[in-house]
Amino acid sequence: MPILAAACALAAVTWVYLVAGHGGYWRTGQRLPPAAADPAAWPSVAAVVPARNEAAILPDTLPTLLAQDYPGSFCVVLVDDDSSDGTASVARSLSEAYGPQRLRLVAGRPTPAGWAGKVWAMEQGVRAADGARYVLFTDADIGYAPGTLAALVRAAEGDDRGLVSQMALLRAATSWERLLVPAFVYFFAQLYPFRRVNKPGARTAAAAGGCMLVRRDALEAAGGLERIRGARIDDVALGRLLKSPPDPVRCWLGLTTSVVSRRPYPSLDGLWDMIARSAYTQLRYSPAALAGTLLGLLWLYALPPAATLGGLAWLAAGRGAAAGWLAAAGLAGWAIMAVSYVPILRLYRLSPLRAPCLPLIAMLYAAMTADSARRYHLGRGGQWKGRTIPAGQRD
Repeated sequence: MPILAAACALAAVTWVYLVAGHGGYWRTGQRLPPAAADPAAWPSVAAVVPARNEAAILPDTLPTLLAQDYPGSFCVVLVDDDSSDGTASVARSLSEAYGPQRLRLVAGRPTPAGWAGKVWAMEQGVRAADGARYVLFTDADIGYAPGTLAALVRAAEGDDRGLVSQMALLRAATSWERLLVPAFVYFFAQLYPFRRVNKPGARTAAAAGGCMLVRRDALEAAGGLERIRGARIDDVALGRLLKSPPDPVRCWLGLTTSVVSRRPYPSLDGLWDMIARSAYTQLRYSPAALAGTLLGLLWLYALPPAATLGGLAWLAAGRGAAAGWLAAAGLAGWAIMAVSYVPILRLYRLSPLRAPCLPLIAMLYAAMTADSARRYHLGRGGQWKGRTIPAGQRD
């Protein structure tokens, strides 16, 4: 029991560090920095939307992008990535409504060897948007509040940022979405604390793929999308590319309620597949990293509540002071963990009473990560909208 109590105490100390010294990852105050004034001349912007079998969601989301009242030159380039559901027809109807100068439809070409499908679609969009000073990489399921594009450009121009990215507010309507989606944002921020991403010179680099405004000359100076052509997690790869030596650019990543993902995940299966599709990729297909991640999740998230409940039970059974120390150490870690989760729950307008459930959610994510590795080693790779990523292909 003393060894178990010591492990719990160390977990509690680690939680103190995470909350106090890990880039404030749990806070939700990293919002788009305001600009002092509008740009003297509004730069041209092209939004690039890779779309694969998105006919159902485009009528709900694409008009919010097309209707952006941007003072400068702005167009949307939609790349039909070998869809089989009429995505191109939906895009053509919207092009007729908004005009071909506002929405350009690009028929995607076959993916070359060595390229990830989405990155290749992004590359084709960039080529079609030749001449734009900024490229807004966004997803087909993303909806934009009025004025969002102008605010992004103000933030980029006002402080010479080569990348301005906002993590979309994900849908949290069903019970499974409310349970798992806020934790997805929490864990992402724990891996890539936004304050560290936004600090010039810091090594931490990331972006959120649903909304990434990139200055074109910065992308070209970094070698273009070809440098990350095989990336399965394209947003993090793009952030690393732009922030890497010898000429790193200023990057910014934060939260928002003005950019919203409208993709539904009504069941556990859909959310499970979303995580399992890329979790092992995030670990660079390393068995050692997988083992370390799973053990770390068990130690940091599962041990504190288990020790709390076990220590209280042993204390009630008269097992002595050691049981009390075990319960106290476990409760301290569990409490700090729960408190750190509250701001994300508030962002999603959910009750703080959900916070003590974070250990259970973490164990679900651990199971998804293990399943991601299992799929990879079975040769299934990642699957998305009918496209299978060969298990042998890596970032």
